Amino acid sequence: MSIRTTTLEGVTTIEIARPEKKNALTQSMYQRMAEAIAAATDDDAVRALLITGQPGIFTSGNDLEDFLNAPALHADSPLGRFMQALPACSKPVVAAVTGPAIGIGATLLLHCDLVYMSDQARLVFPFVSLGVVPEFGSSLLLPQLMGHARAAEQLLLGEPLSAEAAVAAGIATAAVPPEQVLAQARAAARRFNALPPGAVRDTKRLMRAGSLAGLVRAMEAESALFVERLRSPEARAALQAFFRR
Repeated sequence: MSIRTTTLEGVTTIEIARPEKKNALTQSMYQRMAEAIAAATDDDAVRALLITGQPGIFTSGNDLEDFLNAPALHADSPLGRFMQALPACSKPVVAAVTGPAIGIGATLLLHCDLVYMSDQARLVFPFVSLGVVPEFGSSLLLPQLMGHARAAEQLLLGEPLSAEAAVAAGIATAAVPPEQVLAQARAAARRFNALPPGAVRDTKRLMRAGSLAGLVRAMEAESALFVERLRSPEARAALQAFFRR
């Protein structure tokens, strides 16, 4: 399935492990991640989740060939279940961004609580260049974090965002050398073993409550437009050019 899960010392690690395809995500991988998040949420022995990739690559986003074979963004699709499970997770989610995070690889970070990035990593939001629109609430969350003008560089122009800029924008917690990013993220996740789980859960819920209704509306609007845009001549031309590359 190219998703590895382990639970050790109170932390469930979800590892994206498809380096031969730059960790591109398939429907079966989304299904496995959604199941892992649900299982960790229900396990009282788990105090935190850790999402990571492979050395030098976090994820290149959707496997476009797989996605175009079944471009389902409805709630019952594997991608839909993942996009519901991550924001709804009541336990802290820590990300170790080991390399470039592209598309949903970047937008999923907006739903994590602590994000540690390799100082060589970049975030890329390439939606417009592919003829589609942003997803996973990023059209709402990025402008909230960065302001409209700076978010427009990412969402309209697709400018890569450095780790240092991601920290400054509040997307990431810290930028660290590549060889340290996973260890630092894992250490942060383990710290929740020493904290009262109920207080952690309630604090996370309070922090997220104010934006939840708007996030749900944004994700619904994005999903509808994303599917519509996929059928457009612009998207078909952009995707054909991508596959030719």
